[in-house]
Amino acid sequence: MMADKIETFEQLEAWKSARELVRSVYDTFRRGAAARDFGLRDQAQRAAVSAMTNNAEGFERLHPAEKLQFYNVARASCGEVFSLSYVMLDVEFLSPVEHQQHLTLISQTGRLISGLLRSTRARTAY
Repeated sequence: MMADKIETFEQLEAWKSARELVRSVYDTFRRGAAARDFGLRDQAQRAAVSAMTNNAEGFERLHPAEKLQFYNVARASCGEVFSLSYVMLDVEFLSPVEHQQHLTLISQTGRLISGLLRSTRARTAY
């Protein structure tokens, strides 16, 4: 039996994972000194939101090259959050356990986006 066709971006596992990442990043910056670090907060939140929204925008694009472009931006944004999570650890906005949870979530999101890239390329190969 064929899997159900994904009809909206909200059904994408990559988008769902990126949404969870956004929540996690926002939660980090709601407490203590992190709430007052406007520069790091804004950059980390923008990068996480970019991972989520570029998944949605890529899904909505009709041309495969555009889909790939947006999915690549989403994956790159995961890389940015990954790097920023080390800053968040180093300045003690994240505990080592929280940091590991962030890395796991970021890695999961990146793998799912990589899957979108692979499947989009496979559908457009002649």
